[in-house]
This record gives sequence, C-alpha cells and structure tokens, in this order.
Amino acid sequence: MALHRIVLFYCFTPLADPEAVRLWQRTLCEGLGLRGRIIVSAHGINATVGGELDAVKRYVRVTREYPGFRGIDVKWSEGSADDFPRLSVKVRPELVSFGAPEELSVGNGGVVGGGARLSPEELHELVDAKRAAGTDVVFFDGRNAFEAKIGRFKGAVVPDVETTRDFMRELDSGAYDGLKDKPVVTYCTGGVRCEVLTALMRRRGFQEVYQLDGGIVRYGEAFGDAGLWEGSLYVFDRRMHLEFSDESSTIGSCARCDGPTSDFHNCANPACRQLTLFCEACAGGGELRCPGGCDVDGETESAAPDRAVVIS
Repeated sequence: MALHRIVLFYCFTPLADPEAVRLWQRTLCEGLGLRGRIIVSAHGINATVGGELDAVKRYVRVTREYPGFRGIDVKWSEGSADDFPRLSVKVRPELVSFGAPEELSVGNGGVVGGGARLSPEELHELVDAKRAAGTDVVFFDGRNAFEAKIGRFKGAVVPDVETTRDFMRELDSGAYDGLKDKPVVTYCTGGVRCEVLTALMRRRGFQEVYQLDGGIVRYGEAFGDAGLWEGSLYVFDRRMHLEFSDESSTIGSCARCDGPTSDFHNCANPACRQLTLFCEACAGGGELRCPGGCDVDGETESAAPDRAVVIS
C-alpha cells in the first residue's frame, strides 16, 4: 500500500512572471496526481499539496530546481490528496491577503523589514532571558481568531479577526499600542502570515518584534506538548486539526454543552456555514446551528465558506 503525505511551504522571492510559474506548478501537480492549493504572486509562492509519497517527493525536488525556490523550508505531515477537494493554482496580488500589497517589499533574501526569526529553541531562550530581566514576552497570534479556540501559546494575545485582512484594521485601531515597546513574538501555522504581519507591525512602530520561524508546525515538531503550546493546531483542509502528541490538551468548548472538543462543524444554515465547535455527542444530536447570528428564516449577520481549503 502506497504511503501518502502532505507538504506545506512558502517562499518570498521576486517573481518576474507569476503566470508562467502558475502554469508550471499546475502542470507539475497534475502530472503527479497531487491536489491542494498553491498561490503565486509577484512576491513568491505559498503551497499546500498532498498525494502519494513518491510523487510528493518528486514535486518538492523539481520545485527546488527553480532558482528562487532552492531554499524552501518544506514541512511534512500525515495526509493525502483526499484531504483536498481539488487542485487549485492561482495568481494573486498577495501570498497572504492582508489587503496591503503596496506595503510589502520583497528582495532576494525574502521580506524586507520583517521581524527577527526565532527557532523553537531560540524562542525558549528569549522567554527565559526576558523573564530573568523582569520582562514577559508577549505572544501575538497571527491567525484568524477561531483557530485559537482549539490551540494557542499560553497567555497569547488573540486579535479579534475573522480574516487576515482584519489585521490592518486591528493594528491601526490603537488597541495594541501598549505593546509597541514590549518584546512581541508573532506566530501562525507555518510562518507565512508572520512574515508579512511583522513587517506591518514594525512599520507601525512596534519596536521589538519577532516571528516564530517555521510557525507552530516547527514548534510542535521540536517540543510537542511539553513546551509553551497548548491544544490542537487548526489546519485548512479536511483533517481540520492536528495534535502533536498523545499528551495534547483539549482547550476548545462545545457551543451547545460547553464540553471539551477540538472539532469544528459548519452551521447547518446554508446562508451561514459558520465554523463552530461541537463535541461528538452534540454533533450527532440534530441540526447544528451556530450560537449567534442565525435565525429560523435562514438569515445571518455574517457568512463563512464551507470549510474552504486555504493556506495558512
């Protein structure tokens, strides 16, 4: 029986012809039977794809032959092409949709002006050093707020954002101005969102900003559930969430009974489809409705896509 895997990677590098890269990536993935989502822009590439292990290995090897992509940091995880509904390869103005492509500068070395990168081990060293000096490191979640419901760094600041575009509003609101003179470590799933977020924060006066290199994925590989992380990692495919060890805690709460759960389900209202946490017992106990925003006529204050597969 063939082994299957999913890979996640990104690379910020100037691309003169994103459309040509898109066509090459689509042809490569189709020929190897891979599925997933790849975004290409003038700033680089952001990809999550899955398939048979040998095919995924060949995909990574060929992709690394492109001069700008030779140094990509590829993160491997359990899964397959079946965890994605289709293959999507698109050109976008941004690799991550902050809505500020004009603020991002990318050179051959990656994002210009971003926060200092910390390995998982260096993160622990920073936390210990700051504590010894009488200062606490502020963890700043660079993901959508719902992702933090099932997993986050202990004591982290979780901005009230539904989409990545909301970060611009939050940063400009003044709500986090009190952090501008504190050591702030941003984190996200694989690191790509923090590449941009830290640059945006530094442009707005945050003085000491770091990013967790490789994101939560690399931290989980290094420390599992024995470090500063608690809970599950939300992923944007049919797996929905990952755990780093058998010692993982469950910090999410069922919207119906308040019991522990890490399982998101779409609201049954077709006009809503909001991802909501339900435990196994409640999920099997009738129509699932999110706790707010929906009424009996199918109206909703906000709508969310049906488990859309996107790259974090």
